[in-house]
Amino acid sequence: MLHSSSTTFPRSSILLLGANSIQSLVPATLISQIESLLESHRIEDAVDLADQQRKKLESSITVNEDELEELRFVYQRIGFQCFSETLFEDAGKNLFNGELDPRLLVSYYPELRGSLFKAEDTMDVFAGVAENMPPQASVDDIIRNYSPHLDTRSAPPTAELRKILGMAAQEMLELFLRKCRTRRKVDDEQSSSRNKRKWEVTYPVVDTVLVKLYAQFEKTKDLYALLQEPNDVVVDEVESALQKNGQYNALCVLYKQRGLDDKLLESWAKVIDGEWLDEDIKDPVADMISLLNEKKNRSLTQKWGLWLTKRDPDRGLKLLMPRDNGKRRDKGEEDFALLEQIKQTSPAAVIQFLEYLILQKRSTSKDIHMQYAVTCVEQLVSFASQDAVSKLWRAKASSYSSSRSESTVPFIQYFASTTPDSEHKRVRLKTALFLQGSSLYDAASILSQLQQYDKLLKLEIAIVEGKLAQHRSVLLHLVNDLNDARSAEAYCALGGEVVPKSIASSIIDNTEGLQAWKGSSLFAQSSSKRVDDTLKKELLKLLLEVYMDGSESNPERAAQLLNAQANNLDAVDVISMIPPTWSLKLMSSFLTRSFRRTLHQRHEAQIVKPMTAGQNLEVKDRTWLILREEGMIVEEAIDGEDYENEVEKAVLDEKAALHLNSDSQPPTAVDILPSESPKNEPPSNNLLSSAEYESDLENSDVR
Repeated sequence: MLHSSSTTFPRSSILLLGANSIQSLVPATLISQIESLLESHRIEDAVDLADQQRKKLESSITVNEDELEELRFVYQRIGFQCFSETLFEDAGKNLFNGELDPRLLVSYYPELRGSLFKAEDTMDVFAGVAENMPPQASVDDIIRNYSPHLDTRSAPPTAELRKILGMAAQEMLELFLRKCRTRRKVDDEQSSSRNKRKWEVTYPVVDTVLVKLYAQFEKTKDLYALLQEPNDVVVDEVESALQKNGQYNALCVLYKQRGLDDKLLESWAKVIDGEWLDEDIKDPVADMISLLNEKKNRSLTQKWGLWLTKRDPDRGLKLLMPRDNGKRRDKGEEDFALLEQIKQTSPAAVIQFLEYLILQKRSTSKDIHMQYAVTCVEQLVSFASQDAVSKLWRAKASSYSSSRSESTVPFIQYFASTTPDSEHKRVRLKTALFLQGSSLYDAASILSQLQQYDKLLKLEIAIVEGKLAQHRSVLLHLVNDLNDARSAEAYCALGGEVVPKSIASSIIDNTEGLQAWKGSSLFAQSSSKRVDDTLKKELLKLLLEVYMDGSESNPERAAQLLNAQANNLDAVDVISMIPPTWSLKLMSSFLTRSFRRTLHQRHEAQIVKPMTAGQNLEVKDRTWLILREEGMIVEEAIDGEDYENEVEKAVLDEKAALHLNSDSQPPTAVDILPSESPKNEPPSNNLLSSAEYESDLENSDVR
């Protein structure tokens, strides 16, 4: 506690000498004068006297610190006197001039101080000020006890007076704390270490209580201005006040400044659900998505992404489906677990997430591919069961079959270009494209689901049967049911694909709602494989058989196929299949080309055969001497080897001896080595001709 006795004593120039004493005539001190005026309840005179002293000190070149302490004391003494008499406006001015610790004034507002103070907290107060502070615990008690004869609890006039005085007390506190923040900025600029230490303990109190007052008085602009500046607001203390007064955006700003992401997301969630209403929060969904993308916290993103998917599937899935960052790590188990959670949250979003996993993330999980296939087929069957859709699809198949369009485009491309844009159109195209492009689903199971609408879904059934290698059935569907000769011939040329990659890419580029399929790896993988020539020829032969089943237009188609695929069809097989009623004119082009090709191959073989024989003879002639010089190496028998090793050694000895001249001695095991000529000695001229070498090889066991 500070004592006012620390100030300097006044000096006297007049002394009175008595018989037994010496007396001095001194002027009255500032403190004594103020105390005297306050006792006489002359508060205005006391304020005037204090102001005169302040102006005097401000005009001085050098300031005495003791005089400043004395001035602070008198201002605080006047301020608390006004505070006790509910003169709140005057009290605030004088307490601020006296540089009162804000915590001391806030302590009289229990509803505002909350839990800011602890039992062990202390502060310095002048002893003379502490003795004259209001003994009441709160401003309400001061207001109620100032006029004990008035009933300020129940009587309406006095209750209204109490309310007015309470508002005045809070307004005084707000103005006092505003000035404190301004003074703090000045002290920070002056870099006063003493002031900084003083303000460090008061920063949280000033900012926190000021936020509560702004929220209570609905001073939103002032509240936002305070939060935009550096502040030390204690979030836990202002949460309830901001929520009570509907200042949800200010609360979100505080959460964001303090990095309280969980609380911030929960606040936005309440705004999205309509539990909280605040016009200053324009788009909480966008704010939530932006924060989650910025933080890149997987667990947080997954939690709130699932929550948002239930309310806004499109924007929620954007959180769960980040763009491909180049790291295509296939985490099938994690993706499948997240898929199950999405099923429980928003079944409508399942198919979008599956498309993301397959098309963008390029998942190779069989479970995920099977789930997407089942979902697509379920949607397809659902639309097929609708009368309007089934009639439209039948009409498309009938118009395609009866027109000449099959000669230029396949059925799926005709369907995509002539059907009005609709959900059922996109579902059918997606289903067909996926069933063709993927090979990771259970084709037999999918086929059983499609067969319940076998008269309407011929194209889809043909695609799945192609996966099961049921080639005849596929060609029958394409040729006889859909009248789609182009797809049938493409199926044979590509080794079992009903929808080629080029057609699929054209459909994707020209159909709304299929943008996500652009650049998909499904068709790139299927088109990159090499078609087996044997399978290709078998399929073409099978297609020719289908063309010859009895339809009126089949002879023409068969002739076109023969002319287009003459290189892949055997004339012998084709002639045996042709009915005797066919005109030779249909076959003339194919037969002519086939016979010419056969004759060309025969003549080419007659040229190639002697050329290869000559090359073989040349190689033998070049390698004969090298083989003779190499000789043979035979290992000696090792003790303990069985009879079989001895027999093998004997056989090798016999074969090696064939390379020696007739006048040479029988070789021993160590003599059978590559022949060496003495140094500087010309090589032997006893060389056999190539014909003699071939005869020698024929008469010996060495090959």
